[in-house]
Amino acid sequence: MLIHEKLTEQIIGAAIEVHRELGPGLLESAYLACMAHELSLRGISFHMEEELPVIYKGVRIDCGYRLDILVDEKVVVELKAVSEMHPVFEAQLLTYMRISNCSVGLLINFHVPVLKNGIIHRVL
Repeated sequence: MLIHEKLTEQIIGAAIEVHRELGPGLLESAYLACMAHELSLRGISFHMEEELPVIYKGVRIDCGYRLDILVDEKVVVELKAVSEMHPVFEAQLLTYMRISNCSVGLLINFHVPVLKNGIIHRVL
């Protein structure tokens, strides 16, 4: 069984519902707010815009990084609303996962006709 499989299925279900209601074409901030609402409706524990400090050589450095959504202290969810996914977005997700000590991450791009084509699921 995959790590946190049930939880990631619930997150993806929430994202599909948001995409079904709104469709593509809005700003990332709109999808972020609606994802938060949908996760709340489903009783899923999460934090929005969770501060993500960088620990460099044992020193905590606040660089202003924030996770879009951290679900149940286990899954990093990064949202995008872009016409083209770039490899750096996936690299960003993997880095956020390592820094936050989360082994599971979802990169969700809402700017696609069918949301399942905009989801990248990674496990460290």
